[in-house]
Amino acid sequence: MQCYTELTPPTAVTHSLTLQFVPGQGSNLAVAKSSILQIFRTKIVSAEVDSSPANANANRPRAVPRYEGRITNDDDGLETSFLGGDNLTARADRANTTKLVLVSETSLPGTITGLARVKALNKSSGTDGLLIAFKDARLSLVEWDAQKHTLTTISIHYYEQDDLRESPWAAPLSQHVNFLAADPGSRCAALKFGARNLAILPFKLVDEDIDMGDWDEELDGPRPGPGPVKDLSGAVVNGASNIEDTPYSPSFVLRLSNLDPNLLHPVHLAFLHEYREPTFGILSSTKHASNSLGRKDHFTYMVFTLDLQQKASTTILSVSGLPQDLFRVVPLPAPVGGALLVGANELIHIDQSGKPNGVAVNPLTKQCTSFSLVDQSDLNLRLEGCVIDVLMADLGELLIILSDGRMALVTFRIDGRTVSGLGIRMFPTEISASVIHSRVTSLCRLGRNTMFAGIEEGDSIVFGWTKKQSQVARKKVRTQDTSLDFDPFEDEDMEEDEDDLYGEEPAARARPMSVASIAKSGELTFRVHDALLNIGPIQKITHGAPTWLPGSEEEQNSAGVDCEQQLVCAVGRGKSGSLAIVNLAIQPKVVGRFEFHEARAFWTVSAKKPIPKSLQGGDKGASVVGNDYDTSGQYDQFMIVAKVDLDGYETSDVYALTAAGFEGLTGTEFEPAAGFTVQAGTMGKGTRIIQVLKSEVRCYDGDLRLNQIIPMLDEETGAEPRVVSGSIADPYLLLVRDDSSAFFAQIDSNNEIEEVEKKDKTLTTTKWLTGSLYTDANGVFAEEATDKGVKPTGDILAFLLSTTGALHIYRLPDLSKPIYVAEGLSYIPPGLSADYAARKGTNKETVAEILVADLGDTTHSSPYLILRHANNDLTIYQPFRVKGDGEVNFSKTLFFQKLPNPSFAKIPEETVQEEPTHQLLLLSMRPCANIGGYSTVFLPGPSPSFVIKSSKSMPRVIGLQGSAVQAMSAFHTEGCEHGFIYADMHGIARVTQLPSDYSFAETGVSVKKVPIGDDVDAVAFHPPSQGYVVGCNTTEPFELPKDDDHHKEWTRENLAFKPLVERGVLKLISPITWAVIDTVQMEPCESVLCVETLNLEVSETTNERKQLIAVGTAICKGEDLPTRGRVYVYDIAEVIPEPGRPETNRKLKLVAKEDIARGAVTAISEVGTQGLMLMAQGQKCMVRGLKEDGTLLPVAFMDMNCFVTSVKELPGTGLCLMADAFKGVWFTGYTEEPYKMILFGKSSSNFEVLNADFLPDGRELYMVATDAEGSIHILQFDPEHPKSLQGHLLLHRTTFSTGAHYPTSSLLLVASTGEASRANGASAAEPPQNPHVLLLASPTGVIAALRPLSESAYRRLSSLAAQLSTTLPHAAGLNPKGYRAPSANSPQSGVDAGVGRSIIDGTILERYTELGTGRRSEMASRAGYGGPDEIRAELEEILGWAGMGYF
Repeated sequence: MQCYTELTPPTAVTHSLTLQFVPGQGSNLAVAKSSILQIFRTKIVSAEVDSSPANANANRPRAVPRYEGRITNDDDGLETSFLGGDNLTARADRANTTKLVLVSETSLPGTITGLARVKALNKSSGTDGLLIAFKDARLSLVEWDAQKHTLTTISIHYYEQDDLRESPWAAPLSQHVNFLAADPGSRCAALKFGARNLAILPFKLVDEDIDMGDWDEELDGPRPGPGPVKDLSGAVVNGASNIEDTPYSPSFVLRLSNLDPNLLHPVHLAFLHEYREPTFGILSSTKHASNSLGRKDHFTYMVFTLDLQQKASTTILSVSGLPQDLFRVVPLPAPVGGALLVGANELIHIDQSGKPNGVAVNPLTKQCTSFSLVDQSDLNLRLEGCVIDVLMADLGELLIILSDGRMALVTFRIDGRTVSGLGIRMFPTEISASVIHSRVTSLCRLGRNTMFAGIEEGDSIVFGWTKKQSQVARKKVRTQDTSLDFDPFEDEDMEEDEDDLYGEEPAARARPMSVASIAKSGELTFRVHDALLNIGPIQKITHGAPTWLPGSEEEQNSAGVDCEQQLVCAVGRGKSGSLAIVNLAIQPKVVGRFEFHEARAFWTVSAKKPIPKSLQGGDKGASVVGNDYDTSGQYDQFMIVAKVDLDGYETSDVYALTAAGFEGLTGTEFEPAAGFTVQAGTMGKGTRIIQVLKSEVRCYDGDLRLNQIIPMLDEETGAEPRVVSGSIADPYLLLVRDDSSAFFAQIDSNNEIEEVEKKDKTLTTTKWLTGSLYTDANGVFAEEATDKGVKPTGDILAFLLSTTGALHIYRLPDLSKPIYVAEGLSYIPPGLSADYAARKGTNKETVAEILVADLGDTTHSSPYLILRHANNDLTIYQPFRVKGDGEVNFSKTLFFQKLPNPSFAKIPEETVQEEPTHQLLLLSMRPCANIGGYSTVFLPGPSPSFVIKSSKSMPRVIGLQGSAVQAMSAFHTEGCEHGFIYADMHGIARVTQLPSDYSFAETGVSVKKVPIGDDVDAVAFHPPSQGYVVGCNTTEPFELPKDDDHHKEWTRENLAFKPLVERGVLKLISPITWAVIDTVQMEPCESVLCVETLNLEVSETTNERKQLIAVGTAICKGEDLPTRGRVYVYDIAEVIPEPGRPETNRKLKLVAKEDIARGAVTAISEVGTQGLMLMAQGQKCMVRGLKEDGTLLPVAFMDMNCFVTSVKELPGTGLCLMADAFKGVWFTGYTEEPYKMILFGKSSSNFEVLNADFLPDGRELYMVATDAEGSIHILQFDPEHPKSLQGHLLLHRTTFSTGAHYPTSSLLLVASTGEASRANGASAAEPPQNPHVLLLASPTGVIAALRPLSESAYRRLSSLAAQLSTTLPHAAGLNPKGYRAPSANSPQSGVDAGVGRSIIDGTILERYTELGTGRRSEMASRAGYGGPDEIRAELEEILGWAGMGYF
């Protein structure tokens, strides 16, 4: 069988919500990405912003400039070289920017369909709860558990039982639109599921209407207060709980037809504001909407009030005769109130008395409805796919974002409590065009002037708006402009009795300035503050080779650090259309490359120069001192290198750093022959350079003059222990020596280093394995808050790991007792605390090193505890604090949570060279404060990797491209800012930087997005020219043919609101600069459907083969004309390049063109061994050959049924797989003598197939088909099986559900068995014994892999996955096994021959590392393994990007 593994997480945002979820963080942002739930908090940072409108990408952290404070009269001319000549006068504007910081990320075994906020669900902390709706009518109520620092499930509600269905013949739940709505007062939530069912979940909240001011305890009894908080950790189902104080009441289901008989076809519903009881408005009809049947204005809007106690409802108002293109109900808060009904062509407001006011937004409205509307049809808006949110709450102004990214403002004319009209005003295109590029799926408010736009078809963004006004206008509005104030409304008594129904009305207050008036008097500008990377939806995937300009410096420097292949994905829609270049490892930008065989370790330092006596003291002297005596704005000055020559002699040298390299330094007191350097750094506030040798510690000043030597000598025993490792955190030094002792030293105010007395006997008696110093700049490890409420920061803590596996923490300089001791760190538990205790006999993990360092970027960084095991695997712990009830003991408030890390370290390669034993000790993790804007940790050795994290992601372990690394250090110079230097095992040293146009932490792989600006539907790589051909489609207004003799009236057409049709464009992209170098535009109404690279025969006499580009198109000119197709064959010819652009030496050259009279060309593939092509044209699949006269000669065909979605051939075999959009899968064969296509077998049932591909497994051949339900069907052709009817029916082996990540594109690759393997999935020359991997791409941004397994591996892994499913906790109370099971209505794709087997879920297997060592050993024995090491070895072969190292 097979194993399914998700290689990248989903990145497309489907839902978002603002709520107060985590205590102490204010407002949080909950973001749903299909099967992942992320919780963010916002952080306001002051940053330089570009005043130009094109500043949309804020996705990557930028290195903070360190020369902002340089003096302008720089005699050496360095100012110009650092900043440039124009930067002295032209400075960027500084503004507050809202950034997102990830708090929690939870993977859910389910598809999220809705989010809702439950206010003040947690009575003790006052935080909100989160109600999550899943596919097939399931609800989970979760809240934040501060004790465990994760989500906790309060209750589970599911409504998929058979007794809740309307009738036995009703359609399944998956075929209905199910959505979630919550009451603004959090009194209840409603889930509409099925055809017309409504599940109501009431919540228990404190009754705010009771006035406690006149409470008399003698008469009324004791004053009620918040009772004790009960443990609600046990999740319950559908309210069936024996806990009395639950925050909810039992849910119940209402039939919409029982509320009103006219609610036969509900469209949308939403809860309304300003009602004392839960009240919702619902849009429905008594018949289906249809444009073809001439139905108009048959929709009805009704408002119902719910009585949660009696489970009844009351109808308040009903408005009928509404247009049938309405699709959404948007509730509006005060002062507008009521609801806004959104249609495709109009907006209609219904107030609380049922009075309608509407506006038509395009000329088509007059033809669609007779409803009375204000005419604004000159706007020519299309409201399909738009989102609406409140822009100014006090004035009721709304922001509309259209599907094409344009923005509009909705304003209301309010007379008292009555809305007398509404209007729409468009924002200028130049203001909104640079902000939103794609259709927005969710919009929510973050702050006063910021919003979050969740986008499925592009990067989701945080954007804000500001106004720019002239000085005169600014003076006029200064007294009345309170648009930045959001004070709560004051309550006032109701004057009319009827107003009691609608609750309280806001009191009169100073009215803020309207956005519309701001747009008139000044200039309203939108700006992108932050962005979430999205590589979905993926339309097509291919692979190609990285390319450099021949003979360039980049080509020479990239040798050894570039990958063999790169994965290229066509992603995004509309203006967000892009190419995503995906690589498994980081490919650094090499600035300098040279041989350095003897280097074993690097350290770069920057120290203050000693101030001459003539400049010391006095104000005059202080003004003369420049930046040479201050390290705050300096680059790195020196580099200390530890060396080992060919004879094994150990030395250390110092070098002066230059712009892009270094050079030898003489004339100092640095002694190379002193020995091997173990650690180096600066102390004394940057005035002293510390060199830690094996036998002593040397201290130098800024000019490398020797100041002090501290020998490693035990005065009591006379022993001279050798230093094994060291850690520096100014002003402290920690050394661990080979006798397992720890040495602490401190530098005083006179810059003299003295040993710190170890008062704690544990320090002297315990044997220590490793240690780390950490400067607590964020106050994570600080003591409890002081009287002022602020945690002290800047403490330095020492983390020590004993040989028995105990973690000790000391707060320096106090070494009298540890502040924290955890004995169980070597058991690698999921959660580590001071009182953690493992069972007796539990195996311990071999921990080689610990390190506490900050991970993050310039926006946010936080400390993490990183464990390196003996096999170089990494375990990452996140520390967090828990506030106790009056608890002041530090050890009771500090906890460590293990984070998921599914990556495994590479196995060391066997080398002939004998490596010195000291290398194993010195290959320790290296923390780096700023590499390309990231605070990161580097792991050298055979598996070089960065532990990298951004403010919007979890820590990820990403490898560094190339061979093993034996030395590494940060490298910050003028020519290589915030870079790093490293030396590999081949003796090559490189000065490098992280590529600035790549993202790493968001997806766990190296991703670069190249904007195209159009819909990218297909992409193909052309190996001879090393270029990419991209098939794009743009929309343009449809024009009627002017030359039609039968319709002369078409020439007089003058429509302002024309329909949009697609027009194809071919673009040739050079991978050197990723710029478009050639463009071919198709005819009007002709769209590109497929682009493939084929090895075709171009000469009938010489049988010459050539790789050409084949393009299939469709010509659609309306429903009354048949669809035609066309196939193009292009060659990429070499031409004279443009001046200064050598990469423009290629052009597309048309070789052949063939018109297809019936049907579009939907799929193309190479077939056979004679250089022919197989193309799906309409209802036929035809084999054609390219003739020398430019025509395509048909030689064989196969009749199909409806619409062919995919055609694949197993390379060089003639075996073809064809997928029909409605009729399933066909397995055919192609023969060349004679030319003929034969049907071998097909699926036994009709089902919608989106994609189909082969998956060879040795001598077995499997077929993988994916349907619209997100299920993967494994089929097999076996004519000897009795159920297959001699092969006419394909055997159905199993069905596996991918949830929302249904694959729409696939790529068959050959797995590499060694470093020299190549990725040529479409080549027939590959050895057949190599295993294959099938890559699957989905619209959510998930790239998955499907791998075949041997029988023994399948049985062991199946047992392991089953144990993990029952052992591990699953968020939101979901069932991962049920999530992967096919739905009940999933069609049977073939004759059932699966014998109960299924595809193994690799997502469950990845969570194996979350277990402690004890549970790992226990599961290993149960699953048939010899131990955890065998499980690790097997998981390493099937999880992640295993077998695809060429990427």
